[in-house]
Amino acid sequence: MKRLLAGAAALATAFVLTACSGGGAAPGSTAGGGAVAAAGTGGGTPTTASTTPAATSPTPTPTPESTKPAPASTSAKPKPKPTPKPAPKPTADVPCAAAAAAPGTAACVDISAHKAWLLQGGKVIYGPVPMLPGRKGYETPTGKFRVLSKEKMHLSKQFDNAEMPNSVFFYPGDAFHTGSLSVYSHGCIHLSPSASLKFFNTLRIGDVVQVVP
Repeated sequence: MKRLLAGAAALATAFVLTACSGGGAAPGSTAGGGAVAAAGTGGGTPTTASTTPAATSPTPTPTPESTKPAPASTSAKPKPKPTPKPAPKPTADVPCAAAAAAPGTAACVDISAHKAWLLQGGKVIYGPVPMLPGRKGYETPTGKFRVLSKEKMHLSKQFDNAEMPNSVFFYPGDAFHTGSLSVYSHGCIHLSPSASLKFFNTLRIGDVVQVVP
């Protein structure tokens, strides 16, 4: 009886060992209900596939747009109003205020200085040149006048048809003309031949002639 029990116990123990070890099957065999080996050969310990996620590139941080300076204002600035030019003033060499203020050509005569000028828009364009006025008893009139007429060769009926080349009359009977610069006239303005020609060619009828004492 004891041997029978001992044999049964040994058989049970052998059965348990056979179940845990895979039933003695050849390596790689799945028979006997033992543990299933991982896919592949050798029946060793199964390996776990790597589950490390793929590296991802960092999302670039958007950079703010560069700040541009505000454009300069292009609005046109109002133009300053032009300052009116003052009327030209006579200089010490040109004592004729009315002739200097005339818009066109004009003549100035200074009897005491024996000088004469031509002006254009208040500026001297010719002179001073020497002149001789009327003698005592035939004084040249003073004041502001206008050119009345012009005559290339005037003959004075009052003085025996005396020649008066380049005559520019500014007062009845009195004119600029070629004459002696050593002998006083009978009221006219004596000029040299070249000066009288310049006065004749420059002055026009209506131009201002100012004679100062």
